[in-house]
Amino acid sequence: VQLQASGGGLVQAGGSLRLSCAASGRTISNNAMAWFRQAPGKEREFVAAISWNGDSTDYADSLKGRFTISRDNAKNTVYLQMNSLKPEDTAVYNCAADRNQVITGRYYYWGQGTQVTVSS
Repeated sequence: VQLQASGGGLVQAGGSLRLSCAASGRTISNNAMAWFRQAPGKEREFVAAISWNGDSTDYADSLKGRFTISRDNAKNTVYLQMNSLKPEDTAVYNCAADRNQVITGRYYYWGQGTQVTVSS
């Protein structure tokens, strides 16, 4: 499966962006999915995850309340709605497919990232 993240860009602090992760090659409807991010000079950081049917989600504690993960299995796409963005949210955002339907943290497919830059 190929995963392609999109929707990044330059936004002012306090603004919003919605990222998309589109899958091709096969369906991801049987995979939990996740978003990660990596800022320059920092390690990759978990952002959010969602189970195969959307019934279960998980977020990094620091991002709860501002970010929302969702999915549309009919479109083979996962989304990340980011609100009240801060300069420290600046990073390359990437999506990944879990090996299982439920969130296990065992990711075996990674997509191409999309750059998010938040100006102060």
